[in-house]
Amino acid sequence: MNLLLLSAAPVFLLAFYLYYRDKYEKEPIGMLIKALVAGAFIVIPILFVEIFISKYVDKYSGSTGAFLDAFAVAGFTEEIFKWLAVYLLFFRSRHFNERFDGIVYAGIVSLGFALVENIMYVVGNQSESVGYMRAITAVPAHMLFGVVMGYRFGLAKFLPSNRGWHLFMAFFMPFLLHGIYDFLLMLEKTWALILFFPFVAFMWYFGLVRMKRHSLNSAFNNAKSGDPTGGSPLQ
Repeated sequence: MNLLLLSAAPVFLLAFYLYYRDKYEKEPIGMLIKALVAGAFIVIPILFVEIFISKYVDKYSGSTGAFLDAFAVAGFTEEIFKWLAVYLLFFRSRHFNERFDGIVYAGIVSLGFALVENIMYVVGNQSESVGYMRAITAVPAHMLFGVVMGYRFGLAKFLPSNRGWHLFMAFFMPFLLHGIYDFLLMLEKTWALILFFPFVAFMWYFGLVRMKRHSLNSAFNNAKSGDPTGGSPLQ
């Protein structure tokens, strides 16, 4: 199989999945392309920052080195730039007009990043096996980090009284999940690999529940059912 196609296919399949899950008022295609391109472009500053941080982290080895690599180099850097892309480019957009839109924009920004990262790994290593493995692990993981981020952006947008807290959690939760995900892999220990697969299952559950919650509480869903308020502000 063409390695470029193998790199891109899971990204676009998952992007279509997010588009499909946006049931009541789909985002303009132009905005989705903008989100994908934004995610791809943030790879550039991320690489520079990761190289800089790695100069200090590389002094450590073993569990400490794995922890710093997972949380400081990858988790913090990648999720903060995704957060910035969503906040600066989409949070105040007139198209961001229901809670689920946060999931769509953050998820697709994350997939834009995953697209470039995937090409670098798969094409760079000239390996189909790497492509197949990342198609079912790393690429969906990035989407799920984005879903968790977008869930909080949706709350921040429409619950202004708690906006600061939700904006903070929009970064912190994906950062935490990303760090744990990478840490379990970077440890290269049997017990960590045993925990890795249940953790991935948990991330899917965690993300799907949040997608369902925002979908059910969509302002457009509630308007159709006769409730124009957009659901309970506590949900």
